[in-house]
Amino acid sequence: MSGSRKVMVTGGAGFIGANFVRYWSEKYPTDRIVVLDALTYAGNPANLESVAAGENYRFVHDNILDASAIDELMQQEQIDTIVHFAAESHVDRSIHEPDAFIQTNVIGTNNLLMAARKHWIDSDNAPTTHLFHHVSTDEVYGTLGPDDPAFTEQTLYAPNSPYAASKAASDHLVRSYHHTFGMQVTTSNCSNNYGPYQFPEKLIPLMIVNAVTGKPLPIYGDGSNIRDWLYVEDHCRGIDRVMNKGHRGATYNLGGNNEWRNIDIVNQLCKSIDAAFAANAHLAEQFPDAPAAKGKNTESLVTFVKDRLGHDWRYAIDATLAETELGYEPQENFESGFQLTLDWMLNNEAWWRAVMDGSYRDWISKNYSAAG
Repeated sequence: MSGSRKVMVTGGAGFIGANFVRYWSEKYPTDRIVVLDALTYAGNPANLESVAAGENYRFVHDNILDASAIDELMQQEQIDTIVHFAAESHVDRSIHEPDAFIQTNVIGTNNLLMAARKHWIDSDNAPTTHLFHHVSTDEVYGTLGPDDPAFTEQTLYAPNSPYAASKAASDHLVRSYHHTFGMQVTTSNCSNNYGPYQFPEKLIPLMIVNAVTGKPLPIYGDGSNIRDWLYVEDHCRGIDRVMNKGHRGATYNLGGNNEWRNIDIVNQLCKSIDAAFAANAHLAEQFPDAPAAKGKNTESLVTFVKDRLGHDWRYAIDATLAETELGYEPQENFESGFQLTLDWMLNNEAWWRAVMDGSYRDWISKNYSAAG
């Protein structure tokens, strides 16, 4: 795609979406960016403060379940590109509240596709080029054994949680709109993301917050579950490559080439935090409840808890197609990406404190009415 685009980013106030918006606005400053976000529990306008004043940026507080709102926004802004992040994504939540995942991830995605079809395929005023990029997950492929090859784009879908099943359904919907209606689409399936602005229910930010506040570091089962970890900005670079160089109708796996056991992640985290406190005496004053502030090892907080239902044992992404066809290559290994994440968390205490105590929700409720 070339020239200035009019890009709608759904879920753009969430973790990956907000990182993408900041990345895209810096790399493509002439593109119009319209963020559509319902500001559910993980959406936070503070994630977008660095781009909010830009003349090519607009934030719209609404829900992808509101089909009429999507239709009106696409007409008003003459959207020609959709980057679809909006999703319920926490596996534990999907076990207890599966209905919300079906609504947002399946019905919401179809609402976007129907609006896109109306304005891009069926309209007499359709843009000359368009693209619907769908952001998905490696969890649609199921789980791997210790010696199984990593997931490729040809791996059969075998989702094992309501979250994964809802994302698999949305993947199939996007594919169907390409093959049935000729819509120009791309899909990327990524491995576990981490980095700045991640909601502290996920492993890495939760462990960092608990470590510096002296709370237990809960690890499911024996901690042997394996994930492939992808630094969020590397993910954004990968999406950029898919959107601008990928074949329409194709799916690309984006991974970090970083398989780690959960217990090893936590042990690495503990050592890094101990080292940070040893190198910077101010941290002990800033976080007096941390074991590291008292000369103790952060590892003393590690606690093993009952494994969650249907816990997939291993995920691993084979990104060979994206590497060879698109030139995709992560710039951060886990050690460098984790250090960037840890530094950001230590330097942005106010952000995660507001998230953890819920005060950011009070601010949102005062400034935004409920989205549809």
